[in-house]
Amino acid sequence: MGSTVHHFTGSDTEYNWEEALPKHIPPEDTAKFATGKVVIGPQDNAQNFVFRYFCVQPGGNSTMPDQHIHDHGIYILHGKGEVVLNGQVYPVQARDMVYIAPNDVHGIVNTGDEPLGFICVIPNKDTLKKLLSLSKEEA
Repeated sequence: MGSTVHHFTGSDTEYNWEEALPKHIPPEDTAKFATGKVVIGPQDNAQNFVFRYFCVQPGGNSTMPDQHIHDHGIYILHGKGEVVLNGQVYPVQARDMVYIAPNDVHGIVNTGDEPLGFICVIPNKDTLKKLLSLSKEEA
């Protein structure tokens, strides 16, 4: 499979893209009132990264606390909230961008009255496996 385009099929209140796959959030996860979609990822044979969209309803939060060996970038599309990075709280709103460094403890809380939606970009699973194997070799 080569390059592809995922056209936006949502609305101002319901974000969606063609062929976006639901992102399963297991019941034991600490995310509250949150849903996710994989917009660009393994289904596109993306070799280096995954674009995911998450929507957190008012009073909800992403997985907290969360911590990974990989870094990731977040772009706030709509709503407002707080990003918690290593215990420090930063207010965020639409069009803000957040960089989360490897192993930083983080989470996102919706503090507004409307859904908080954001794109989260991470390395793909093959890249993550390489990072994990490299970190085990260093230990």
